[in-house]
Amino acid sequence: MSACKQLVLLVQQRSDCVWRHVRRSVTTWYPVGAAFNSKPHRRLDHFERNVGLFGVPELSCPSGFQLATQAALRNTELLVDKACFCPPGPETVESFDQLSDGLCKVADLADFVKVAHPDPAFREAAERTCIEIGTVVEKLNTNVKLCKSLKELLDDPKIVAQLDPDTRRVAELFMFDFEISGIHLDETLRKEAVKLHVKLLDLNNEFLAGSHMPNRIAKSAIPEHLQLHFAKEGSFIQVGGLHADSPDDLVREIAYRIYLYPNGDLMNCLEELLKCRYKLAKLVGYESYGHRALKGTMAKTPGEHISFFGSTQELMPWDHPYLSGVLRAERFNIEPSLYSPYLSLGACMEGLNILFSQLYGVSLMSEHPSLGEVWSEDVRKLHLCYAVVHETEGLLGYIYCDFFHRADKPHQDCHFTIRGGRLCQDTNQYQLPVVVLMLSLPHPSKSAPTLLTPGMMENLFHEMGHAMHSMLGRTRYQHVTGTRCATDFAEVPSILMEYFATDYRVISQFARHYQTGQLLPENMINRLCESKKVCGAADIQLQIFYAVLDQIYHGKPQNSSTTEILKEMQQKFYGLPYTPNTAWQLRFSHLIGYGAKYYSYLMSRAVASMVWKQCFVQDPLNRDMGERYRREMLAHGGAKEPMLMVEGMLQRRPTMKDFVDALVSELNPNFETFIHDSES
Repeated sequence: MSACKQLVLLVQQRSDCVWRHVRRSVTTWYPVGAAFNSKPHRRLDHFERNVGLFGVPELSCPSGFQLATQAALRNTELLVDKACFCPPGPETVESFDQLSDGLCKVADLADFVKVAHPDPAFREAAERTCIEIGTVVEKLNTNVKLCKSLKELLDDPKIVAQLDPDTRRVAELFMFDFEISGIHLDETLRKEAVKLHVKLLDLNNEFLAGSHMPNRIAKSAIPEHLQLHFAKEGSFIQVGGLHADSPDDLVREIAYRIYLYPNGDLMNCLEELLKCRYKLAKLVGYESYGHRALKGTMAKTPGEHISFFGSTQELMPWDHPYLSGVLRAERFNIEPSLYSPYLSLGACMEGLNILFSQLYGVSLMSEHPSLGEVWSEDVRKLHLCYAVVHETEGLLGYIYCDFFHRADKPHQDCHFTIRGGRLCQDTNQYQLPVVVLMLSLPHPSKSAPTLLTPGMMENLFHEMGHAMHSMLGRTRYQHVTGTRCATDFAEVPSILMEYFATDYRVISQFARHYQTGQLLPENMINRLCESKKVCGAADIQLQIFYAVLDQIYHGKPQNSSTTEILKEMQQKFYGLPYTPNTAWQLRFSHLIGYGAKYYSYLMSRAVASMVWKQCFVQDPLNRDMGERYRREMLAHGGAKEPMLMVEGMLQRRPTMKDFVDALVSELNPNFETFIHDSES
């Protein structure tokens, strides 16, 4: 029997208990839990070879990025020639996908390293690679000969009729990339389009960097007793966030006013960025950047979903996050410290392992990374590379878990695709996907493992939803692997995981006190679920405001500044007053990655809600439904129209009213919880 099958049988045969007690106050864990609740033994091998980041030999040092980039660009030239001169047919699409795969392997890896590596030299080298390859991609998207080879294929009905559905869709997606880049323009205008693309790369980077920079103010401007709440820099106070969880309303107000104080240079950058996006969209034939961005999504056009958004008070903007949290805690007694002892990181990882085993027949296996494979000592010591193994399919891919806080590491939780999956035609082997999950969790202490709050646990499940989308997809082409799909569909698997993270039937499989082994009480989970509905309508209203603002910014140019538009939309769609001399939009970094598509969170939440209630709410561990979910939604990546995947899962085509009803239904209280609390 193979090692993989032995592991699967072990997982299937074990009891519901996630760990067993061997003596008083000492807990032992199954392999996945142990990997995260204890420090792995460090292997000392002076003769071990440095394999480079993610096993890429060139990346054992920063200068290796240039070598990897040059190799990718040489391979690109060969593949461009191959794609341009091979006879129209499936081989054409395969050449295009090889071209995309070769560039993405370097660009995606660099995109991660430039934000996550602790060594500035690595970050700078990765940044240069991102810019260099990004520029090449924009030029390829306006390469007439390359486009012509694809057009000859798609214009021949006989050839198209012989293509399988995946190959045809990938060919159409590549053609779509040509069209939105202005391939149909004359040479002069094409060059103008490339210039705009390259300029936007610089503007995007400038805005992203500026949106996360702290603002500072002279110490003398802040009451001395409040200065301890902020970082100090000589005679200045630095404010790097909103301090939304501070119980001191003056601290929250100071942070809000200073952190959001307008930066003239960044304001000019945003204005120029939006102008460039509109100019590019018009140049290539779209009514606005929003129309260009939404083509190929579930929404299709801005007009299709603007009706999805609807149209409170002696409250200030800096009060809402804090006071809603206070209301939740007071009404439902959901102090995070009451939950954390039951939610050790190891227990949560075991919970994910159990969930995936029951739904998909998939197991997580720990694997020691080789020398140089991971990007910091912290990563190597405290967490491992994970191999995802299916009970019959074998190894499915790798997940690198970069979970713990460290200096200079972004605080947001993220999923990064390092390498996409694809079927390699020359070897008939499947290129295994590689992803990184990045969180910012506290380190374990001498007396306890890392203990998660309910919010941290939910974020872990959310990000693992993205990872499993990448792992369980088995697309023929890299261009449409895993999360490389329509933006308003990409968040569905991750949001759906949040429902599993708050269902007692799932949580009871793993949430036990790290010292006593006691099971997390069911009424605590019920209270946690109900607490989310407190101020839920206001939370949705805030998301609507963000989504509408994003749409207006990326629509036709307005005779108003971005701040004036913000003020008008905030009054119309949110209700809380605008604070003079603030510019929240300069901190809205999602304008870069989600330009004109921020509504995707609401759309995806509505779809996830429908999938949960129709398919999983009766039995969240149902294997048949798990296989159906993988078959209809996860397996295709972007190789199938997103609405067709939703329709396949729900076995009906949802309407816009269904989307709205799904969101509203999330706010309905569970009166059994209120009755149970009253009786208690």
